[in-house]
Amino acid sequence: MPLWPVYTGTKEPHDGVRELPAPPPWRAFDGGPELSTPADTADAAATCPDRTHRAETYQATPQTVQLVNAALYLRRPLLVTGPPGTGKSSLVYAVARELKLGPVLRWNITSRSTLHDGLYQYDPLSRLYAARQAAALRPGVPAAESGIEDHLRLGPLGTALLPYARPRALLIDEIDKSDLDLPNDLLNVLEEGQYEIPELVRASRHARTAEVMVDGTHERVPVEHGRVRCRAFPFVVLTSNGEREFPPAFLRRCVTLRLRQPDDHHLAEIVRAHLGEPDAYAEKLITRFLTRVGGGDLATDQLLNAIYLARSSDLAQESLDELAEQLMPYLGEAPQADAF
Repeated sequence: MPLWPVYTGTKEPHDGVRELPAPPPWRAFDGGPELSTPADTADAAATCPDRTHRAETYQATPQTVQLVNAALYLRRPLLVTGPPGTGKSSLVYAVARELKLGPVLRWNITSRSTLHDGLYQYDPLSRLYAARQAAALRPGVPAAESGIEDHLRLGPLGTALLPYARPRALLIDEIDKSDLDLPNDLLNVLEEGQYEIPELVRASRHARTAEVMVDGTHERVPVEHGRVRCRAFPFVVLTSNGEREFPPAFLRRCVTLRLRQPDDHHLAEIVRAHLGEPDAYAEKLITRFLTRVGGGDLATDQLLNAIYLARSSDLAQESLDELAEQLMPYLGEAPQADAF
């Protein structure tokens, strides 16, 4: 029997991803040669302690658990929408940690981001410079049509689509900041689970296999004939603040998770995970935060900042109230005058 749920939200690492049933026939991939998923090492955790903390403290709701598992079973991207501070980007770190999917690959989207940026970067100028250096050292010797892989690195999306034995975790953060064309440009790559690197396709007449660098490390992986095809479709999380609409063709290829501001119980769990058991003043701040939510956008980390400073300082009650007010202004609009 298949294991449901594979992702449980309990934060206990396990190998349940191996129990996933075969994908739907229209989402089966057969890329190769098969690669081992890199381990999330202690060195990587030391490099990004913030991401480790977010993975360990993330509080998943039942709806989140259900839809993460739907995305895993269907081999579909998960589009996570919601107000700022609701844990959209933290989710992928929690899933990667529990399911042992290795270091999270992250693609931060800007208005200038293109599909090419996510797949790979190639620097022809550095290659030309290297060729000139080689010609100067060996005059009269024809330059070989090779060495392209030394000036090419796969991006986060390109790395995620390598034929790993188990899914890689990929965060495409703030997709709504992108150019209008990017969601449509992603359609074919995410649907087919593959892409080509034209520079390597042209060079494959000289070398069938190229060893290319991947995102986030100096390691190299083999790419045959300049074509990359996944084996286990990656766990892809796309985050959006809901600032724009996406094309229907894009939406139907995603599993959509809509996050809302947490209620008092969920907020208390979040505070407990980050800062320990809420005291009386923390409970007061939680109540105050919830009463203010209806008037504008607030982020959970604003509340955490206020509670942390209240515990770390020896300010008087009146000063604490004033500080908390300043730490929790509405986002995107002028703060309103409402005293504690």
